[in-house]
Amino acid sequence: MEDGTQHLGHCMVDMKELSANPEGLTAAACNDLVASGRDRKPNALVQVAVIDPHKQHLVSHACTEIVEANKDPLFLTGVTFPSEYPASPETLVKLTVYDAKDKSQESSTFLGSATFSVGDLLRAKDERLTLSLRSSDGVCAAGAVVVSRLKMGEMEEVDVDHITTDIPSHKCPVVCESASHACIDRENNPLTGPVFKNPVCKVYRFQTVESKWMLVREQMEECTLSFSIPKQLLSLYIQEDMSRVQDLRELGELSPHWDNLRKEVMTRYGGIINSYQETLAELDKITGRSFKPSCCKAQKSLEFIPINLHTQRMRVTCPRKTDAFYDIVTVGAPAAHFQGFKCGGLQRLLSRYEAEKKSFSTAYQCIYYSPEHTAKAQEVLSTVSLLQPLITSLADQLLQAAQEHSSPGLRDALKNLSDKTEQLVHTLKDELVKSALLALHAARPGYVSKNQKQTPVQGGQHQGHIHQGSDQNQSPVQGLPGHSPATSVTENTAVCNNVDGSQTTTRGDGGLKHQDSIPHHKEYDEEEWDRVWANVAKCLNCVIAMVDKLQEEDNSKQEPLPEQQQLADVITSHNPGDWREQLHPPVTRLKECVMEVVEKAKRAMTFVLLQEAACSIPQGFFLQQRRDVVFSQALAALACGFVMRLYAGMQDKGFLRQLHLVGLVAQFESLLSTYSEEIGMLEDMEVGISDLQRVVFQITEAKTDDLSDLQPLVCGRRDHFTVEVPLPRLVFQTLPEEIRGGKPLRVFPVLFNVGINEQQTIAERFGDISLQERINQRNFEMLEAYYKSLSEKVPLECLPCFQTQTDIKELLETLGQNVVTKKKKNVEILWIAGTICRRLNGIRFTSCKSAKDRTSMSVTLEQCALLRDEHQLSKDFFIRALDCMRSRLTQGDIGQWEDPEAGAVTENKPASRHFYPIALLLVSSHLLVVWLILSLVFLLAKYQ
Repeated sequence: MEDGTQHLGHCMVDMKELSANPEGLTAAACNDLVASGRDRKPNALVQVAVIDPHKQHLVSHACTEIVEANKDPLFLTGVTFPSEYPASPETLVKLTVYDAKDKSQESSTFLGSATFSVGDLLRAKDERLTLSLRSSDGVCAAGAVVVSRLKMGEMEEVDVDHITTDIPSHKCPVVCESASHACIDRENNPLTGPVFKNPVCKVYRFQTVESKWMLVREQMEECTLSFSIPKQLLSLYIQEDMSRVQDLRELGELSPHWDNLRKEVMTRYGGIINSYQETLAELDKITGRSFKPSCCKAQKSLEFIPINLHTQRMRVTCPRKTDAFYDIVTVGAPAAHFQGFKCGGLQRLLSRYEAEKKSFSTAYQCIYYSPEHTAKAQEVLSTVSLLQPLITSLADQLLQAAQEHSSPGLRDALKNLSDKTEQLVHTLKDELVKSALLALHAARPGYVSKNQKQTPVQGGQHQGHIHQGSDQNQSPVQGLPGHSPATSVTENTAVCNNVDGSQTTTRGDGGLKHQDSIPHHKEYDEEEWDRVWANVAKCLNCVIAMVDKLQEEDNSKQEPLPEQQQLADVITSHNPGDWREQLHPPVTRLKECVMEVVEKAKRAMTFVLLQEAACSIPQGFFLQQRRDVVFSQALAALACGFVMRLYAGMQDKGFLRQLHLVGLVAQFESLLSTYSEEIGMLEDMEVGISDLQRVVFQITEAKTDDLSDLQPLVCGRRDHFTVEVPLPRLVFQTLPEEIRGGKPLRVFPVLFNVGINEQQTIAERFGDISLQERINQRNFEMLEAYYKSLSEKVPLECLPCFQTQTDIKELLETLGQNVVTKKKKNVEILWIAGTICRRLNGIRFTSCKSAKDRTSMSVTLEQCALLRDEHQLSKDFFIRALDCMRSRLTQGDIGQWEDPEAGAVTENKPASRHFYPIALLLVSSHLLVVWLILSLVFLLAKYQ
């Protein structure tokens, strides 16, 4: 195949009025083009425009890629028009050919144009038109263009030589795609309309190793979840913080010291609530936009919105083979760009914060709780808040079943009530709850411990410090994680109940340790809490015993003697009221005990969180806001990927089985460097992706089939979120029973990072890449654990089949070796991890700073590799396909092209056609070093 082999490409025009499916037009191939300079061959490109016959103006512009130095070009690339553009039999399509003669000066010359109507194409024989290119003077013929329709679902087997051989005439084909599958009507599709919108399509035609043609179609879409998920999260954050403020108010009366801390913490929460409310109000004003461009990444009002969140699907159609789909989500790295990275990202800031929190607790004279205890307190609060209304509702159902004299209903309600009550009792048995109640008791006004009364004040020369208590006052929880040996409650209350802590405190030899322990007081009735939650269990037992008694009595009356029938009927007629009357006292007592125990537990856990917040002022609140921002971006991306994967797998029983038995792996590929600001971005991203482990998904049945009722919803609080994905009723009914029953569906996020830019070269030679190494090692272990769980619960037959039959275990072993290997810019880690993700039915994400250059490089390289490995893309076409997918001109640029009839166009500025230097850098870091040296030499020579 000679240099400048002809390429085929096409573009699509919506023709809804002509058929139910949108139509597509592809341009262009040309013969015997003549460049403006006779001593050179033209660098041809074709501009496609649609002309509205009623308004007589150009509606849209789109371009093919540039085919260099070829007078008979046939383009690979297609360009797509959105469905809202007018398309009727009278719609005119204009093809204009340019010669991009001097790319350094970014100028081009008009060569010729041709115009036809959609009706002409549909009426033509075999739906094929031959058009002459008309020069600017309208006289000279500049060649010909052939336009025809091509259906993606009816891939033709065309001999390659038929297209690539020189044709004596000036004719060359331009293919028109009918695309019954080409451009789905997304906005009216119940499985895409509410989430994905504004599709941008490109279509290519590549040669296989068997000299056949495959048709490849890319479709990129925006996702409405870019805004809807963050807005829902903001509402939940506001609701949670307002609830926290209310809980602090309900703590009751506290000593002056604790009361001052409470007021300060409430003020901080109020500031966060106001800030989030302002952000939410700003987001509500935004209409029409579905993604945040990278130029807005540091804008405060958009800090919760992910950067450039898009989905991309590549569809491959080959002769005599089933179409294949490959999905990927591209998004900018979840990071707090507005807050900046001067002090690092979340991972570094949180580590430093935990190390300094003990000293904060000393300064604020509060109690230090480890992160484990704080997380446990949040879990207890969330659990009891969920279980209390549930238990109350189940108790009412039990009484209703008694009223109806329904034995089956009584048994079912009792079983559910027993399960939830036992779950509550198990939650409240935690030692942290008991210890926190003791600490809260010691924080009440006027509390004075026995030790404090008996310990004389020694002059005041050691004011502000605490005397060590005796062994009998040691805390029983000193062995809990995160705590040093405990001290007496006297030490804490002497500080906490006196505003300045200087009137009654002395210092022993042990030094300051009060911030390292949970207080415990001997005089306080330690058994009171045990009695409170034990009463719940006793009341439940009473209810169970009463139900058993009623059912036994009912069974004994099931077979009355004939002469006793009338009396039995009278007794039975009174049984419904009797059952309810007999059950009402123990059920009421159970509800009262549950109410009492929940109130005590909520106050205790709120007191724990009060101290956590107090000793973290102000740094802890800033970190929480930063974490909220990063998590919002990460969750929006994850929800987008989950919905996309769910929609694609609705007919795959193996996938649905895997979904509810194990869950899905979500593999995030990051291309951030470990140098300068991008270190902070990577540290933010690491924490944000890790926090996604607190998210589960549920599939629900939509109330109606209206698109507004199919929008995913988020509920929960910071320690646990649930994303509900509604589906239309008919679709929902086809799902497995477990999914329809509301089973939580888990997602296992893993992150792999390999920096590929010039900053990473500097980091590897002069900096530190330990962060990248640690992330890759840790997430490899998580991926390996997921595969082990998957192989135990799901048959491997449920997983997708690929042409490359490499065993997943072998791929994991290779990945593990690469993770521990000291190799610069080891992009094999990303390739292998991506392959494993696809083999495991996972969700693929690719990120860099802004999801633009590096991300597009990675995605296009992966797509071409898939075409080569799975669809036998010819090796001669690999670089051409890669170059074609990376061409920026294929996106079109309305503002850069003047009216072609005006002659030469010198002010347009076509973007760079390809990124070969960067593509080579992906292969070898040594080439990057050479490139940097040559660039430096060039700059020195230029300025000297």
